[in-house]
Amino acid sequence: MASRKPEPAPSTGRDQRRARAMTEPRARAARHKGQQNFATDLKALLYAFGDDREPLPETVKVLDEIVTDYIIETCHEAALSASYSRRQKIKVDDFKFALRKDPKKLGRVQELLSMDKELKAARRQFDEKDDQLEAARAEAKEKEKEKERAEKEGEKEKAGGGAKGKEGTGVGK
Repeated sequence: MASRKPEPAPSTGRDQRRARAMTEPRARAARHKGQQNFATDLKALLYAFGDDREPLPETVKVLDEIVTDYIIETCHEAALSASYSRRQKIKVDDFKFALRKDPKKLGRVQELLSMDKELKAARRQFDEKDDQLEAARAEAKEKEKEKERAEKEGEKEKAGGGAKGKEGTGVGK
């Protein structure tokens, strides 16, 4: 009988991280059992790619676990990148670094980030125009109120000022 030799444990910290990273998805899959985070989106995607309108629940469940594990793995890789940079917080660049080996996903991330910048700039311009429009309306209302006040004061002066003028000057006596 040939006996198997036990494999030596990883010796370096890097090897230990790799070994831990390889076993993490299986351990996490049991933790998130029953939770479906993307069920409605996955059903829509399956239908868009030619599946039935109501796909099998098992299919949706498996795909949900795969997507959830992928997102968690990507976040762990980004966190690892941040820790290499001696930062506590994860930045967008850490996700770019985690996706650097997949040019399609990295390109999509960059496209979405540039689109986000454009949308923010457009919102800012719209808000500025909206603010300018509101300021112009407020200014126009203020001018209109001043005009009304001036007209009322003019009418009061004509009505009250004419009688005073006659009495005060002695012209009417």
